[in-house]
Amino acid sequence: MPPEHHPPPRPALAPAPSPTTDPDAQLISSSQDAPQDFALLFDRHAVAIHRYVARRLGSSEADDLVGQTFLIAFERRHRYHESSAGALPWLYGIATNLVRRRRRDEVRQYRAYSRSDPGGSLEGADILAAEVASRVDAESASRALAGVLAGLRQSERDVLLLYAWEDLSYPEIADALDIPVGTVASRLHRARRALRAALGPDFLENPS
Repeated sequence: MPPEHHPPPRPALAPAPSPTTDPDAQLISSSQDAPQDFALLFDRHAVAIHRYVARRLGSSEADDLVGQTFLIAFERRHRYHESSAGALPWLYGIATNLVRRRRRDEVRQYRAYSRSDPGGSLEGADILAAEVASRVDAESASRALAGVLAGLRQSERDVLLLYAWEDLSYPEIADALDIPVGTVASRLHRARRALRAALGPDFLENPS
């Protein structure tokens, strides 16, 4: 009887590489050899970074700091770690560090608005009142909010505004500021507590 014939085993297929979920990783990676690709990252995120900085320091300062943010990001692009949220939290972190260097200007802006007449205005203040209040307490008054923000520690203000204005999650804020998620939670809790103390018994903390 002829020996039983067995077909040769099929070679094992190498697992297909899982596509990255980071929408910006390819641009940053390719910019190592093609720096012009980094301009596409600027086009994608510059408006958001400018809006964030302008709310904290005003438009004239934002024009300068946005350029610095992307210059630093380009210089540090080899350190970038992929994230499902893309590069935006990373860019917010760089911008926030630049804002910290001008914290006196930021605090001065909030204090000026908190003392302003009802008809007065400060760039970004109405947005600050509406958006911070909507995420923390819908009944908060804009001038009271500005006064509280001026009195917060820098680290607490950074966390609160990234959460309230830019809608970043706790893990995204942690990535942006290079701190543990638990630290994000504790700083946000302290900021909310300060708001609650300043805005009175009608203040209701948003648990989201």
